[in-house]
Amino acid sequence: MRIFSWVTKDTNINFMGARKLTYALSALMVVLSIVCIAVKGFNYGIDFSGGILMEVSSNTPVNLEEIRKKVNQVDLDDVNLQTVGDTGTEFIIRAQAKELNEKEQMAAVNKIKQVLGSENYEFRRVELVGPQVGDELKKAGVIASVIAILAISLYIWFRFEWQFALGALIGLVHDILTTVGLLSLFGMDFSLTTVAAILTLAGYSVNDTVVTYDRIRENLRKYRKMPQEELLNKSINDIFSRTILTGLTTFLAASALLAFGGDTLRSFSFTIVWGVVVGTYSSIYVSAVMLNLFDLRATQEAKEQVINPFGNVD
Repeated sequence: MRIFSWVTKDTNINFMGARKLTYALSALMVVLSIVCIAVKGFNYGIDFSGGILMEVSSNTPVNLEEIRKKVNQVDLDDVNLQTVGDTGTEFIIRAQAKELNEKEQMAAVNKIKQVLGSENYEFRRVELVGPQVGDELKKAGVIASVIAILAISLYIWFRFEWQFALGALIGLVHDILTTVGLLSLFGMDFSLTTVAAILTLAGYSVNDTVVTYDRIRENLRKYRKMPQEELLNKSINDIFSRTILTGLTTFLAASALLAFGGDTLRSFSFTIVWGVVVGTYSSIYVSAVMLNLFDLRATQEAKEQVINPFGNVD
């Protein structure tokens, strides 16, 4: 298609010329994300907060107000009802039950089934998570994310140099903070599936970054006299078509999941969609562009001197 023909051609975009603007934009997004997280916090799902989740189906369209009156007969905190799908016959019951142990939660579930009437509804899914388990899962999610970020940074450090590892680390933190900031802003469920999506976007982002870094390192060896800013621009332009086409195809697939995946996968698919966009952006305007703050050529020459201290001898 001609509309995308420019992507497959050699580009000559001055990415470095816009670095001050993108520095400011990235800093603004990170600060706003931190403020949003501090003010609003997260809408933790049952996995982290503990409580009861029931997915229920009815033969006829449901009236949530009538169902709420029945469910309120059960002594539970913060009961939320939400319809699922377009038919209006399926809904989800979420209830906080932090003070209840597993037996008491099960008793509450049975009472909900009793007040609703099992002859009118089909209870497709029931999940019970105690408060202690929820806290443990929350800690495990944080630990998993931190370990993943550190492992990725260490890999890039050993594969390239410390400047590249620092750039990748800042890019990853940028992507994750802006993502969780949006989740907080829109009040989307923050659960184990969301953590899985965040780790997935971290992998996607660092994949784009490694491809860019490979081309930068290759051009450092190939164009020894080229000014560093020009070299970075050329390297990004060299892989720009690949980056855009990969991001576009992934974005379309994730958008389909967001549109048709239903409420259960809403936060997961939204995280992936945003992750593709911000990961593509950060691989160019955060991780790659910030390398201009360092003297990469001096580091490269010092490394080559260590490997071959006598230089080229005829």
